[in-house]
Amino acid sequence: MNALLQEREHPFAGLDVPWLLKMQTQASPHKTLLTWVPFDRPAEAYSYARFEALSLRLAAALSARGIGAGDRVLVHLENCPEFLLSWFALAHLGAVAVTSNTRCTAHELRYFLEHSECVAAITQPSLLEAVTQAGAGLKWVLCTDHNAGVPASPSALPERTERFDNVLQSAPAGFERDAQADPTRPLCVQYTSGTTSRPKGVLMTHGNALWAGRVGVAHERLTGSDVHLIYAPLFHVNALAYSFLPALWAGASVVLQPRFSSSRFWSVACEHGTTWASMIPFASRALNAVERPKWQPFRCWGSGAAGVPLAKELGIPMMGWYGMTETISQPIVGDPCLPNREGCMGRAAPEYGVRIVNDNGWLCEICETGLLQVRGVMGLSLFAGYLNDEPATRKAFDHEGWFITGDKVTRLASGDIAFAGRDKDMLKVGGENVSPLEVEQTIVAVAGVAEVAVVSRPHALLGEVAVAFVRLVDGVQPAAHTHARLTQEIHTRCEQALADFKRPREIVFVDEFPRATLNKISKAQLRTQLLQQD
Repeated sequence: MNALLQEREHPFAGLDVPWLLKMQTQASPHKTLLTWVPFDRPAEAYSYARFEALSLRLAAALSARGIGAGDRVLVHLENCPEFLLSWFALAHLGAVAVTSNTRCTAHELRYFLEHSECVAAITQPSLLEAVTQAGAGLKWVLCTDHNAGVPASPSALPERTERFDNVLQSAPAGFERDAQADPTRPLCVQYTSGTTSRPKGVLMTHGNALWAGRVGVAHERLTGSDVHLIYAPLFHVNALAYSFLPALWAGASVVLQPRFSSSRFWSVACEHGTTWASMIPFASRALNAVERPKWQPFRCWGSGAAGVPLAKELGIPMMGWYGMTETISQPIVGDPCLPNREGCMGRAAPEYGVRIVNDNGWLCEICETGLLQVRGVMGLSLFAGYLNDEPATRKAFDHEGWFITGDKVTRLASGDIAFAGRDKDMLKVGGENVSPLEVEQTIVAVAGVAEVAVVSRPHALLGEVAVAFVRLVDGVQPAAHTHARLTQEIHTRCEQALADFKRPREIVFVDEFPRATLNKISKAQLRTQLLQQD
C-alpha cells in the first residue's frame, strides 16, 4: 500500500463495490439501473434490485465451481448485461475480473490468460473458440447464448464449457458474502498497450472503483435523475470508470449499447432520455455523417477536448477531460456548469496533483509544452500497480513519486490545459492504444525482414492508422514479386498475432531508413514522408 495512504484513514474504510450496489439497491430497489438496448432485440430493463439479485445468484454459481477470494477469472465479452453481472459477481466473492479487448487474437489472449494466471473464463459464442484455444489450462468456461445481443445458433459446447443462462438459473438465491469489505482488495485487471512489446495488466482495487464513482459524480455533476449512455467497450476505463461507476454512485441509470452505432445513436438517446455521454473522437466524427435530430435530451457531453463542432451545433454543453487507465478518473477536467475553453481538456482537478515539466525536469512556464505528470495515491486515485511486473510499476513513477503519463500538454495563461501529443511512441487508432513496438516485433519475425518502423498516418474517421516501413535483409532482391510475397506474409503474421486495430494498413519497403542521433530510425521523418504523399 502506498505510504501516503498509510499515514491517514482510508476514505473508503470498511467499504467495497458490493457495498455500493447494496446501498443504492436499498435506497431505490425498483429504480432502473441498467437498460440493455441490443440492436435487433427489444430493450430490457434491470432494476437495482433485480441486478443485485442476479449478481448474487451468479456469485453463488461461481462459488460452487470453486471461485473464491483472490482467484482471477477472464471476462472476455462485448458489451452486454452478462459483462456487468460477471464483474459484480466476482466482486461479491473477492475474486478478480480480468477484462480483455474482444478484438484480440488467440495469440494475444493466451498471453493475458497466462500472465494473469486466470483459472476460468466467461465469454460468448463468437469468442469461444479463441478462449478455448488459448486457455487449455482453464478449469471451466461459461458461454452466453448470444453475441452482444445477437442470438447464436445452438451448438454443442466444448469440454469444460457451460451455458451462462443455465448456470445462472440453476444457482440458489440468497447468496451471502463471506468476504469482509476491504477497499484495498484487488478488484479487476485491465490490459492496456504500452510502449513495450507486451500489454501491461493495470491492477485496480475496490478503493479505485469507489474513487472513480465518487470523483466522477463530482466532475460530471451527476444526480439520481441522470441517464448515462454507454456505447464504448466496458473493458475500457472510459465506459467503466467514467460512466457506469459514477452513475452507480449517484443512484442514476445507464443505457448500454453493444457498441457505437451512428445510425442508432440518436434514436436510442431520444427514446431513453439519456442526459450524459462520453464522446470519443471516433464517435463524434461518425455522427457528423448522419442526420441531426430536431430534439435531443443531453445536458452534457464529456470528451478529450471541449468544443466538438457537432455539440455546438446541437447546443449540447461540453466539458473536456483527460485520464488514462492508470489514473482511474480524470486528473484534468472541465466543468459542465461553466464554459469550457474550446480545444482544451480542462484544468487540474483538485483531487490530484498535476504538474508539467520540461526535458530537464523543471516546471514549465505558461504556454510552454512539457511532459504531464500526475500525483496520487496508489490503490485509491492511481492504479495499484502493474500485475506481476514490479519493474514496470517502478518505472512508471519518478523518484519523487509522480506518475509519468507519457503525454505532452500545454498550460495556457487561463489555467486551461491543452493536449500537445504523446511523448511515448504510441498510436491511437479509433480510440484504441497501439504499441508500435508490439507491431514491429511481430513483423520482424517474418523471414527476410531486417528492420521495421511503425508510424501513424492520419485517418479521417479513426484519427490515425498504422503504417509499417520495412527494410529487407541484405541479399534479398527487392523485386516486385518479392515485395508482394512478403507483404502477404506480413499481413498473415499480423492477422494471427495482433488485434485488427493494431495491424498496419500499409507496408512500405525502403532501402535505407532516415536516422537520428545514435543511429536511431527517425520516425518523425517517416511521418513527414507520409504527409507529403497525402
